[in-house]
Amino acid sequence: MNNSFEQQDQNLFISYVKGSRQLNNIFWAVCVTLGGLGFFLSGLSSFFKVNLLIFTNSKLISYLPQGLTLTFYGTVGTLVGIFLGLTVWWNVGFGYTKYDKLAKQITVYRKGFPGKYREIKLQFTFEEIKSVKMVIKDGLNPKRQLFLSLKDNREIPVTGPGLVLTLTQIENEAVKIAKFLNVFLETQQL
Repeated sequence: MNNSFEQQDQNLFISYVKGSRQLNNIFWAVCVTLGGLGFFLSGLSSFFKVNLLIFTNSKLISYLPQGLTLTFYGTVGTLVGIFLGLTVWWNVGFGYTKYDKLAKQITVYRKGFPGKYREIKLQFTFEEIKSVKMVIKDGLNPKRQLFLSLKDNREIPVTGPGLVLTLTQIENEAVKIAKFLNVFLETQQL
């Protein structure tokens, strides 16, 4: 499960969201980078007529158009792989949602890409919350996500993106949050 809930006492409830630092993201970053480097070195081997890869004979490939295409796709693949690796390194998407009954305040914290807005921190009072909204889409590409619906019609995501929880898990989380905040629970079926 991507979200883990900890209730420290009756007045404080914290929900953590995993970021991009996950095993499957590391796997894809390594695979895409190595594949891109393989294509890039094959393209360079065809240009210089020298074998830069030990497991294949790329100098027999004509540079125009095959070698040039390999070099292009290799460059793009390597850059995409490096981007994926940096996303994992920076742990983009990591954060928490803190519900504090004593302060009657909700704090949503997420990490983004480096820069001016690396850390996103939003704060809301309990009075601003209209309901907890559960969005469910079944089918080939299922989607199950929780949102905090505000009275000004904004919706703040509580669960992580790309997360597919079971129907029971998402319902239990939605009920816990709605009870804690003492607001309505609404469901949207897509």
